Amino acid sequence: MELYTPVLVLAALAALFAIGSVAMSTMVGPRRYNRAKLDSYECGIEPTPQALSGRFPVKYYITAMLFIVFDIEIIFLYPWAVQFDAMAWFGLIEMVIFLATVFVAYAYVWRRGGLDWD
Repeated sequence: MELYTPVLVLAALAALFAIGSVAMSTMVGPRRYNRAKLDSYECGIEPTPQALSGRFPVKYYITAMLFIVFDIEIIFLYPWAVQFDAMAWFGLIEMVIFLATVFVAYAYVWRRGGLDWD
């Protein structure tokens, strides 16, 4: 149990800091609410009556999710690059298969127009 003591202390400090930060911001922060502060904010798009009453473009969110997905997939290349000599042919074949699946996903998104900014 003594091995977990530092982890529990750190978790308690993190929880105390989080709760304390929220409590202090509500007690000390200004309470001057106006229409601009209470209005919704969507990624730089000015809220208009047309956007509020109907559907709004989700292109920003799709682009962000695509960036995250491909970025995470590319992060998997780093361990392979570090251990390239140790894995020999197995690592090379495995990485070719992995890159092929990433390329297929990229080509699919490209063909569907997910990378068009217009």
